Amino acid sequence: MLLIVGKSVICFGGEDWWYHHPHSKNHLMRRFARAGNRVIFVNSISMGLPSLANKDLLPRIRRKLGSYAKLARTTPEGITVVSPAALPFFGSRASRAANRGLIAAQIKLLARRRGLTRPILWIAIPTAAEMIGAFDESLVVYHVSDKYDANLMDHATDPATIRRLHEKAVERADLIFYSGRKLLDEAREGRERSHLLEQAVDFEHWSRVATRGDGALAVAPEIERIPRPRLGYFGAIEPWLVDQELIKRAARERPAWQWVFVGNKSRGMEIEGLPNVHFLPPVPYPELPRYAAGFDVCVLPWETERAFTSYGSAIKVREYLATGKPVVISPLPEYEPMRDVLRIARSREDFLRLVEDALEDTDEDAARRRQSAVKAGTWDARAEWASDLIEEALAKRDNEAVSS
Repeated sequence: MLLIVGKSVICFGGEDWWYHHPHSKNHLMRRFARAGNRVIFVNSISMGLPSLANKDLLPRIRRKLGSYAKLARTTPEGITVVSPAALPFFGSRASRAANRGLIAAQIKLLARRRGLTRPILWIAIPTAAEMIGAFDESLVVYHVSDKYDANLMDHATDPATIRRLHEKAVERADLIFYSGRKLLDEAREGRERSHLLEQAVDFEHWSRVATRGDGALAVAPEIERIPRPRLGYFGAIEPWLVDQELIKRAARERPAWQWVFVGNKSRGMEIEGLPNVHFLPPVPYPELPRYAAGFDVCVLPWETERAFTSYGSAIKVREYLATGKPVVISPLPEYEPMRDVLRIARSREDFLRLVEDALEDTDEDAARRRQSAVKAGTWDARAEWASDLIEEALAKRDNEAVSS
């Protein structure tokens, strides 16, 4: 398998490029750009702002203004990253039409300047469905990473509107990539164009954590100063995402355990005042393995009874496994096939029991099995697999054009 070469790609991300923990689109677009493709990455045009009463409104505005301040930047791989000016409203047809014209004008100008023609349009957020047909695109890829209409926490746009935009993207896409099994299993339309694009791992980056002897990673001092045992987590930290009741219970029943959260915490958490809970700010991706090197157990204590969260396919789980360290997670359908190398907790009581078990895990063979489970599932392999499907879809479009 080989990567696509010499193509133009415009990717509308579901997250901003500058998010501290690289998302799937970041990993894939980097590889496409390195292979010799021209890539524009459009930072998230969002699904609308939260309501005025929502605690996340001001943090969201601050983050977006930070992206606007970067204007159009070029990454080391040659990707042009842009935050287009847009109206933060998608509830009415008029506002969506205005946004389509406003965003299209900006991206078209940038594409001309960068030499992009007949681009592959890769959209990873329902609101970008309005951009289909605006760029004389050669192919449309819809990358579904979440159950978008179940996200009631971060925006005020009517879920029915989000659902309609999602359905429009599914209807008009040449390829549909689902990042989770549950998302794919529940898909009804476009099944013949739908594929499971599993999350992956930068294995060489994370497997360094398991290196012993002279090549061992030095544990980050911010971690080293925290007493052991350390239960480590990195990534998004949200009140609705983390199971705070689990952490409170652990604080009472296992006060010696130290919970370490590394990442962006945009608003207050109930567990902030607990003496054995530590929040560290986000760190650059190249530095994260030095933090993981100091974890005794890697954890994913998510509130998975929430509908939106239950569709999650957290990249960090594969990154945890690549370190070789024991991993305890809340139940996610995406990771059931990997339960032979994961400790999957079915209840809060089960979570505590499994952490106790993981803290006693010194089996080096088990550590190697964890790494082996994800070693072949790299972002390079995913990009090559997606490239094959893209080439097939482009050839199909060309054949249809000739025969029509």
